[in-house]
Amino acid sequence: MGMLSRSLGVARSAIIYYRIPFRSRRLEAFYSQFVSEGDLCFDIGAHAGDRIRCWRRLGARVVAVEPQEDFFWILQRLYGRDPSVTLLQSAVGREAGQATLFVSERHPTVTTLSKEWMERVKTDPTFKDVRWSRSTPTKITTLQTLIESYGPPAFIKIDIEGYEAEALGGLSTKVPLLSFEYIPAVRSVALECVDRLSQLGAYRYNWSIGESHRLEASDWLDPSAIKDMVENLPEHADSGDIYAKLIGV
Repeated sequence: MGMLSRSLGVARSAIIYYRIPFRSRRLEAFYSQFVSEGDLCFDIGAHAGDRIRCWRRLGARVVAVEPQEDFFWILQRLYGRDPSVTLLQSAVGREAGQATLFVSERHPTVTTLSKEWMERVKTDPTFKDVRWSRSTPTKITTLQTLIESYGPPAFIKIDIEGYEAEALGGLSTKVPLLSFEYIPAVRSVALECVDRLSQLGAYRYNWSIGESHRLEASDWLDPSAIKDMVENLPEHADSGDIYAKLIGV
């Protein structure tokens, strides 16, 4: 039953990220405002690799980090021969070392390093069918280590299911552009991310709901305004991504 669940979970992700008509075209149009040819991008929580594909089509180089062995295997087969893509089987956190990865085999997109996040999202109706069926150790690196190893990125995407603030805690260099996931059931993580970025530099913010690939605000918001947006989200509103842009970019 475990292997069947894993297979179904991997298949579900492949369908979501590669088989929905016009999704890749919308993704490229959206990211073209952030990513240019020759840029270096970090994909933190690369999962099935749709951002890698998008950014490569835009001419960027990619460092992709993914701790789940099933998805790292997929990434190796899809992108392992591309000299402009570096693949790392690891998670990203505040300090280098090891941690426990809580795996949802049927819903691998919500596999997480945060036990607190896992417990809190269970109150959200959209997670009612999700089970975390096993745990496994994983290596942890930091964003700062990645920068020291591969160079400063133009864009960082962080989607690691409640561990986003931990990842930003391991960053000491301001970067021009980045995104991190928000989930209303655990909005404190997004608020902590904004506070951490404010310690690093002067950022302005926008957000995109779900997989809409559309910025919601016509003007970029200051930290106080984006925190107000997060704090005032309805309890069971859709999740999404917050985008942070360094002033002057």
